[in-house]
Amino acid sequence: MLMTTRPLPRLQRLSLHAAAALLAAAAMQPVSSAAQPAAAYPTKPIRLVIPFPPGGGNDIVGRLLAERLGERLGQQVVTDNRGGASTIIAADLVAHAAKDGYTLMLGPNTTLAVMPNLKAGLPYDPLKDFDPVSLFARSTYLLVAHPSMPFGTVKELIAQAKARPGQINFASPGAGTSNHLAGEMFKQMAGINLTHVPYKGTGPAVSDLLGGHVQLMFAAMASVRAHVAAGKLRGLAVSTANRNPSLPDMPTIAEAGVPGYHSNSWSGVILPSGTPQAIIKRLNAEIVGLVRDSDALPRLSAQGFELATSTPQEFRNHIRAELERYGKVIKAAGIRLD
Repeated sequence: MLMTTRPLPRLQRLSLHAAAALLAAAAMQPVSSAAQPAAAYPTKPIRLVIPFPPGGGNDIVGRLLAERLGERLGQQVVTDNRGGASTIIAADLVAHAAKDGYTLMLGPNTTLAVMPNLKAGLPYDPLKDFDPVSLFARSTYLLVAHPSMPFGTVKELIAQAKARPGQINFASPGAGTSNHLAGEMFKQMAGINLTHVPYKGTGPAVSDLLGGHVQLMFAAMASVRAHVAAGKLRGLAVSTANRNPSLPDMPTIAEAGVPGYHSNSWSGVILPSGTPQAIIKRLNAEIVGLVRDSDALPRLSAQGFELATSTPQEFRNHIRAELERYGKVIKAAGIRLD
């Protein structure tokens, strides 16, 4: 059978040409924001995940970071508090987020160095699933007590704990947090028995301490300093090896009765692993710049914070070293979360 070909109507030919043009244009568009040139970054708001509820020391640092980083980048940085499960919920979220630079996390030592030594089967690996950007802050713990307690010094606390083993409680923002480990280290080195009471964040823990439901806490200075000044809590000592410049009369725990004791916390900025290096480099430069130019340093220092930056590789080396250090402490203390 002989087949003949009839020309398409003019309107149909125009439609086919338009569809082809649309397909060609679509093929030239980036498939995701991750494919955009790094020079264009950022083109939309950025999310900063804070792995604690509002109100604690890390929340204060995270909100400062978000505000100042947003100013420097020219895009809003929105904080997203995802507390719970000793920071595992937030870490899992960020580890599996898009690798496009629009999801950051304030990564504390709890997430990156403590929990990997405490809990098997974590949904993230601290070295493989994150790209470090920069170290950002270190903080001092203040050992505080409810004012109704019959002790006002570390030595008196130790004496009371030995006379009443297990009857004095200490709160923490959660099992396995660095606050918790600060208390466990104190127990071990002082040779006493205190009962740990974990909470879902610093805010609830401090609230119960103020109410007298627990007696002690190793708390970030930012979260309790005002309560100490108002007489609602009693400061016993700072956790670091040296006295804090903003509280020069407050002894260290080592000075006050537990020689060699030293503990603090740190946090930095991390991204999902595989984020373009140009974006990491840009964020690192802006974080270093905001710390160098920040007029908030005196205010943060008064709350027990020290801002400190690093290169991405230096931060990775720091995480690796802290993983090893906390691993030794946790193993010696026999602590495990199942």
